[in-house]
Amino acid sequence: MGVMGFLRNRMGLIVVIVIGFSLFAFIAGEVIHYGSSFFHGDSNTIGEVDGDKIAYADFNTKVDENTANFQQQSRQTEITPQITGYIQETTWNDMLSQKILAKEIEKLGIIVSDDEMHSLIQGDNPSPQIVQAFGDPQTGQLDRAKLNNFLANITTSKADTAMVKRWDTFVDQLRDNKRTEKYLALVSNGLYVNALDAKDDYEAKNKLANFKYVKLDYSSIPDNKVTPTDDDYQNYYNDHKGEFKNPAESRSFEYVSFDASPSKADSAAIKAQVEKLVPQFKASTNDSLFVEVNADTKAPIVFQHKGLLDPKIDSIMFSAEKGFVYGPYLSNGSYKISKLIDEVTGPDSVTARHILIQPTNGLDKALATADSLKKLIQGGKPFAELAKMYSVDKGSAVKGGDLGTFGRGSMVQAFDEAVFSGKKGDLKIVTTQFGVHLIEIENQKGSQKVVKVATIDKQLSASSSTQSAAYSKAQAFLGALSGDNFDAEASKSGVKVQNADNITGTASAFGTTTNAREIVRWAYKADAGDFSNQVFTVGNQDIVARLTQISPKGTLPLDAVKKLIAPQVILAVKGKMLSDKLQAALNGSSTIAQVAQKAGTSVNPLQNIVFANPVIPGSSAEYKVVGAVFGSQPNKLSKPIEGQAAVYVFAVDNFINPAPLVNAVRQKQQIGQALLQRSGQQVLDALKDKANVKDYRAKFL
Repeated sequence: MGVMGFLRNRMGLIVVIVIGFSLFAFIAGEVIHYGSSFFHGDSNTIGEVDGDKIAYADFNTKVDENTANFQQQSRQTEITPQITGYIQETTWNDMLSQKILAKEIEKLGIIVSDDEMHSLIQGDNPSPQIVQAFGDPQTGQLDRAKLNNFLANITTSKADTAMVKRWDTFVDQLRDNKRTEKYLALVSNGLYVNALDAKDDYEAKNKLANFKYVKLDYSSIPDNKVTPTDDDYQNYYNDHKGEFKNPAESRSFEYVSFDASPSKADSAAIKAQVEKLVPQFKASTNDSLFVEVNADTKAPIVFQHKGLLDPKIDSIMFSAEKGFVYGPYLSNGSYKISKLIDEVTGPDSVTARHILIQPTNGLDKALATADSLKKLIQGGKPFAELAKMYSVDKGSAVKGGDLGTFGRGSMVQAFDEAVFSGKKGDLKIVTTQFGVHLIEIENQKGSQKVVKVATIDKQLSASSSTQSAAYSKAQAFLGALSGDNFDAEASKSGVKVQNADNITGTASAFGTTTNAREIVRWAYKADAGDFSNQVFTVGNQDIVARLTQISPKGTLPLDAVKKLIAPQVILAVKGKMLSDKLQAALNGSSTIAQVAQKAGTSVNPLQNIVFANPVIPGSSAEYKVVGAVFGSQPNKLSKPIEGQAAVYVFAVDNFINPAPLVNAVRQKQQIGQALLQRSGQQVLDALKDKANVKDYRAKFL
């Protein structure tokens, strides 16, 4: 994508970017340009894999590299805590995978020979990373001259030491990737689909079942009519024990929150502050400067068409006179005043092309170059030819600088104003944060009224007295805590006790509370029953917490999951009650209609149900029920089946078998492809599960 791809000012759009944590793109770019068990481990170790330590410094270096890679690809200068957390988590998983796979590869003696490496770099089918690093952006093919020139330079005594190191790292990663590819190939080549697999899959998708059923919904029994016993909990736990495997240590705590949001008095004070600016705003002759000095949000003042302004002023400003000031008005958590600066009738869209010049040797020289190119074009030199020769925006340069047709607001402010305020055929020189642009306006279409509105905003925020009052209440609550009086003191203070369950050591949020790393760090240093050692201020909330449970890695005991499984246990008890009712209806019945009559429900017919799609229309996926149907004989009443949403009894009318599977090749290929797609991740998950991984991140992050 060319530089102008990033000129598109897509406000509010979040672009999801997949980070290649092997860092090929990052390194290639450089080359081309030339308390508890949780806290065991030393102060320099962030984790271990089968005794092999992961140094915090190495992890941090990788995080920094991956963050830089993310910023390079996304062009984002600010990294939010959420993005940081994502990068840290992905980096951690990547480092674990590398260490685990390296051990397996070492055991098997998998190597990449020098001849293979030569082939990966200079062979007929080089690695995609080599093509990416040394490819021709116009053709997407490897530029062998560029590659050979670089390889020649890297071996000379003049080669930059840092660049040699980056190249060596790049080559090492190529080798590691190839070794991993070989390992996974050994696994995938061992996958086999036989004719019976193909037949079963074919019938699961094509054999039809027609049956009738009756059901009693779990919702027919109110929850407050069910009181599970200890045996009910134990039985459910025993039947589902495999579901309670904790992949990593987690902590649960309860907490109360004292609200420090802006009060009515705070709101009135901010509104009054904005009201005082109204006469000054009306009298202002430099509205851009006035906004810059007084507004909390330094938004650019640009022409906008109807529908793009704040809904509270959109209609008003399009019917007002220049200089009109509206407000104060409350919008999106801020008091605002807006002034209509200008209005024009202009084109809806513009077709343009440009030559982008990087001010590497200073802005003056870049402007001089643009002026010289402008004179050449005015003298008859083709714009497209000069764009291909001089523009650093290679994405548009290969098309003669063509940017296509775009609407108002698609480009950055200076560029946008230049092309929409000019006329067809104009050549304009504009400076933006991307460099100096020589722009030709090729066409303009449409006509509509647009307005330029300046807005002063003051965000609603709590005053120091409001914040102090909330903090004092929280501090008093914390000071009154002792023993098991957390709930009682919360009731006295008029605040609700909330729960944060199974919070991992690297979590940065719980419930609706974000940016909560400080609380999570405390939880991983505390013992069960401890109160927080301070009042935590998070946004407009002052929080006090009590650690309720430490859940170690491994299979959790019943006590640790009892609260969590309570809804499912209640359903299980309901299932037994409803099963008993249906079993009583089955006694002495020979037809599904008789069962329905005795149970006080109705018969529901179903046609053309397949095993591969076990959904009962109007309900949910009922795996146990549909599975039982395909294992039954026609015209026989089933026993009660406890499904997802109800307890069922059914009777199969008949099955319709598909035509015989004559050629299983295609079926086997489809199954094999699905297995292949899952195999890599499943192998890695299995190796991680088997490995002895120790995670100490909570004390570092």
